[in-house]
Amino acid sequence: MKFIQAIYLAAALSVSSAGMMWAQSTSGHFMHTVTKGQSLYSISSMYNVSIADIVKLNPGSDEKIKVGQSLKIPQTSAGNQVIFHTIQAGETLYKLSVKHGVSVERICRANPGLSVKNFRVGQVIAIPPTGKASADVKEEQVQVETPQAPVVQKNEPLKPKCRDMHKIERKETVYSISRMYGITEDELIAANPEIKDKKLKKGKFLCIPYAKEASKGTPVIPVQDTDANLTDAQLFDKNKIENKKISTIKAAVVLPFNTDGTGTKDEQVRMVEYYEGFLMAVDSLKEKGVSIDLYTYDSGKTTASVDQVLNKPEMKSMDIIFGPAYSAQVKPMADFAEKNNIRLVVPFSSQGDDVFNNPFIYLINTPQSYLYSEVYEHYIRKFPNANVVFLDAETGHTDKADFIKGLKEELKNNQITFKELKGENINPDGMKLVVDSLRENVIIPTSGRNVALIKVLPQMVITSREHPNYNMKLFGYPEWQTYTDDHLASFFELDTYFYSSFYTNNLFPEAIQFTNAYRKWYSKDMANTFPKYGMLGFDTAFFFLNGLHKYGSNFEESMNQMQLTPIQTGFKFDRVNNWGGFINRKVFFVNFTKNFELIKLDFE
Repeated sequence: MKFIQAIYLAAALSVSSAGMMWAQSTSGHFMHTVTKGQSLYSISSMYNVSIADIVKLNPGSDEKIKVGQSLKIPQTSAGNQVIFHTIQAGETLYKLSVKHGVSVERICRANPGLSVKNFRVGQVIAIPPTGKASADVKEEQVQVETPQAPVVQKNEPLKPKCRDMHKIERKETVYSISRMYGITEDELIAANPEIKDKKLKKGKFLCIPYAKEASKGTPVIPVQDTDANLTDAQLFDKNKIENKKISTIKAAVVLPFNTDGTGTKDEQVRMVEYYEGFLMAVDSLKEKGVSIDLYTYDSGKTTASVDQVLNKPEMKSMDIIFGPAYSAQVKPMADFAEKNNIRLVVPFSSQGDDVFNNPFIYLINTPQSYLYSEVYEHYIRKFPNANVVFLDAETGHTDKADFIKGLKEELKNNQITFKELKGENINPDGMKLVVDSLRENVIIPTSGRNVALIKVLPQMVITSREHPNYNMKLFGYPEWQTYTDDHLASFFELDTYFYSSFYTNNLFPEAIQFTNAYRKWYSKDMANTFPKYGMLGFDTAFFFLNGLHKYGSNFEESMNQMQLTPIQTGFKFDRVNNWGGFINRKVFFVNFTKNFELIKLDFE
C-alpha cells in the first residue's frame, strides 16, 4: 500500500466492532537525595530551578553526582506557584491539607504518583497553590466576589469566603462537586453565580464556600470536617478517580509525514513505516473487538504547524495522542495534553524537560541518563567479577564518551578494576598484556561506530584463536544491530553482548509473522534501521490502545501488569516523580553465544 493510501485509510478509519525523591526541608532550601538515573538537568527540571542555582549551593556537583548523594535545592516557588514539601514524621495527608490550606483532593490530583504505599517520611510531594492566589486562577480570569467584612463575635476567627478553589474536570457536575466538598448545590451556586444554569466549563475554577449553619430556631449542629477522622488509606481511596471504561478510544497520530515536501526522504520513510505498523495494530485490535476512532495529521517541522493541528476542535476530545517526532514540538503538545487531560505518547524524542512536571507524558525513548543507569545496573549483575578492558580504537571519536565515563564510575563504586588499550596497541600482543587468563574478560570498545568494530574485531578474533583459554566476551551498543550482516560470524565467535531498548530476532515467530504481514499489506520490506519503525509503530499502538480498552482510566495503575509480548519494543514505565510523567526504563541484553544461539536477556 502506498503512503497516500495509508493516509486516506486512517482519515476514514473508525473501528467500531465493540523514582522518587527524598528530601529534608530547611530554611530557603530542601535536601534532595539523588536516585538512579537522575542528572543535574533532570533534578533542576523537576523543581523548576536552574542548574547554576544547584551548583551554587552544591560546589562540585557540576563535575559529578552519584546515587545517594544529598543536594541542596533552593525553594524558590511561593505564593501563587507550586511548592515542594517533604513529609515529616507524624504527618498525615489530612494534616498536610490543613497546614497548607488546600484540600486533600487537590493534593492527590497534584500528585498522581502518590499513594498510601509511598506516602512516607522523606517523600517529596508537590503542594498546589492555595485559593485565589493561584496562577491558574489568574490565567482563567476567575472573578471571586470580595466578601463584606462579617460581624465577628468575640474570639471568633475571621474566615475567607472561599475555603478552597476547585478546578473543573471533564464530566463533573454541580451535584458531584457539591457532594465532594460536603455542601449543597445552592451553596455552590451562590458562591459562583456564573454557573446558575449549572453548565460547567472544564478548566475553570470554582469558589468552594464554607457550609452554612442551620437557620435560626433550628438546633445548630457543628460543621465537622469528615476528613479529619479518616486514615491516609481511606483518604486516598476517597479521592481516587473513579475508573471509567472507554467504549470507543479516540486516538490521534501527529507526525511529520512530509506531505509538503519540507522533510528528507529518509524522514518520510521512517514516519510512514511507523504509521503503517500502527495501522496494522489498529486492525489487529479491531479483530479483538476494540473500538477505535483514529485521526491522522501531518505535524510538519515547526511549532506553528503543530499549533494548527492542536487548534482543530476534535483534538480536545482525544483520549490519547501519539507524537510528535521533533523535540521542539513536544512542549506545545505537552501543554495541550495537560490542559485537556489527554495522554501524550512521545515515540521518538527523549529530549525536553516536560516529562518532569507533566503527568500526562509517556516517553518511549528513554532519556540518556536513565537508560545508562539501567544498563550499568544490569551489567554489574551480569558481570560482577569480570576483568574489564576498554578499547579506544578511534581516538577523538566521543560518541560514547558519556556512557564510558559513567560505566567507569560505576565500576569504581563496585570495586571492579578495569584496563585500557588504545590505538596501535590494539593487537594480539597488546591484548595479551591486559587480558586475565584466570578470569572472565569483558572487552568494551569506546565507540559504537562500525569503523571502530572493523578495527577491533579482527584483533580480538586472532587473540581468541591463539589463546583459546582466554575467556573473552565483547560488550557493546544498540546500533550494532544494524551491523550484524557484516559481523555476524565474529559476534558469535566472541560471545558478544549489546544492550538495547529495542530488539527483535528475525527468527522469532512473532517477528516472522509480522514481517510477512507487513509485506502482504504494503508490498515491500521494512528498511534496515534501528529500531525498525514498522515494528515500533505496531508495538506502541497495541500496548497503549489495548491497555486503554482493558483498563480505562485505571490504565496508569495497571499498565505494567499487561501480559504482552512486543515484537521489538520493551515497555517498563515508571513515573519520574509524584507529579510528573512516565519514562520507559526497559533494557535488554542481547547475547550472540558461541553455540550460535541468539538470547535476549530480559531483566525485571
